[in-house]
Amino acid sequence: MQHETIRVLKQDALGRVELVGRADGLAVRRVAAGGRLPGSRLVARLLLARERRALRALEGLAGVARVLASETPGVLLRSYLPGSALCRARVLPRDFFERLEELVRALHERGVCHNDLHKEANVLVGEDGHPGLVDFQLASVHARRGRTFAVRAREDLRHVWKHRAHYYRGLGVAEALPPAPPRSALAEAWRRLGKPVYRRLAFLRGPDGEARRGPQDPWPSWSEPVGPRGAGEAGRP
Repeated sequence: MQHETIRVLKQDALGRVELVGRADGLAVRRVAAGGRLPGSRLVARLLLARERRALRALEGLAGVARVLASETPGVLLRSYLPGSALCRARVLPRDFFERLEELVRALHERGVCHNDLHKEANVLVGEDGHPGLVDFQLASVHARRGRTFAVRAREDLRHVWKHRAHYYRGLGVAEALPPAPPRSALAEAWRRLGKPVYRRLAFLRGPDGEARRGPQDPWPSWSEPVGPRGAGEAGRP
């Protein structure tokens, strides 16, 4: 099937993500092309393989894209999830973060940890108000629910808590939040040692990868709660 590139959604040192048109509608194509950095193409392909494995493990889960085809080595085609990144959403259902936590827990039930939920750009507000998740390059699939899985799952939920707290503060919500999940030792080491270095390596990330709604940015308005997804919505994009 022929695909027509409509626009590039993201481009960084590992490759690009494109919105493409197909005879049956829109799709998203990730191209693990690499860049100038030696070995970047190999890293890009390894991350693409992680994403493909995670999406296949989540097949049929609403709010997560479906793998449509793997056209050639280093290329992944997935379904398009209509919506806006959390940091750009203009309207937010009042129960959005409850629904987001439900979606993340649904990932965990299938043995998948996202591992990159600190980025608001990876959280979508769908056209129907329900949450979606994208960019599974760092996701891990766990056959066993041991200590590694437990630590990574807790980190996913901690980032959901952080997004919720950030938006509640910005929108002036007085509702008390439950205590934040504790930060793991690995996450603490990353915060103290790895993150300062990462912030200086701008070539490793695209211009929108770290986008976050700041206190001076316009905040979304609340809309009516969307409620849990219906059983008939399973598998919808």
